[in-house]
Amino acid sequence: MRTTPRPRRTRGIRRALTGALLAGLTLLTTAGPALADDPSASASPSGDEAGPTEAGTTFRTATALKQGQSGIAQASAGDYLYWVFPADAGQRPTVRATVKLPESAARRGTSTWQVDVYDGLRRRQACMYGHQTRKAAADAATVELSCVLRPVRSWSEPWANDPLPGSYYIRLTVVDLPAADLGLPVGVQVRTSIKEAGGSHDGDGTLSEPLVPGVSVASTNETGETGEADDGGASAAPRTVATGEPEDGWASGWWTDRWLWTVGGGVLAALAAVFGYSLTRGRGRPSHVPPGV
Repeated sequence: MRTTPRPRRTRGIRRALTGALLAGLTLLTTAGPALADDPSASASPSGDEAGPTEAGTTFRTATALKQGQSGIAQASAGDYLYWVFPADAGQRPTVRATVKLPESAARRGTSTWQVDVYDGLRRRQACMYGHQTRKAAADAATVELSCVLRPVRSWSEPWANDPLPGSYYIRLTVVDLPAADLGLPVGVQVRTSIKEAGGSHDGDGTLSEPLVPGVSVASTNETGETGEADDGGASAAPRTVATGEPEDGWASGWWTDRWLWTVGGGVLAALAAVFGYSLTRGRGRPSHVPPGV
């Protein structure tokens, strides 16, 4: 009895496995950037809401903004203006500010404006790019400022200055101004936007609480560990934080799109193993060799 070889079937299996490997690699290499660059991912429904019409003058009195929300304020040249907004892990915040300057006839010279962003620990965060400081000419009507922060990480070393989930403070002020122009009225508008950066910036851990002022005290009150007896076992009041939080709440910490990469890598590894086996197992007994030899 002669055994008929099956070279065509082997070639078909190889082609199918090769196609599956190429398709999987294409999916993994294109899915991440597509999600990160999707314009709808950075859109925030809260951007259509009317924003606040005033600004704080210190960190403690900073005016709260929602993600994607704008705020306006009337102030005097030389004032320090503060806003605060939340940012979660995997997000890349962008802050833009527009200062409407007084009439050129009332000004005595050029001015330099600056926008700074601080995290919940009041650490100044560096801008990836943007116009954080700009000089306005004596005849300029407005000055535009911007700051694109680094993606917020879920966790980092204590000594690092990485952006972490929590509150982010915006501080706008003039850093160089003729003394005669101090106190002139100015109009300010700030805008915040969030872009999803994806799990490529995630760390290997999570914070127990976001960096929001007062969150530890609120958590203690919620669990009833303040040392004071509860009134008749009544349930504690829900936690409220003045600086707000993302619309969908803070990230739970366990889900990330890195899971997709892990599962995809496992599938590709399995396909590669099958493909390697099909290459090394050979075509069986040659046709000219009789059975039993």
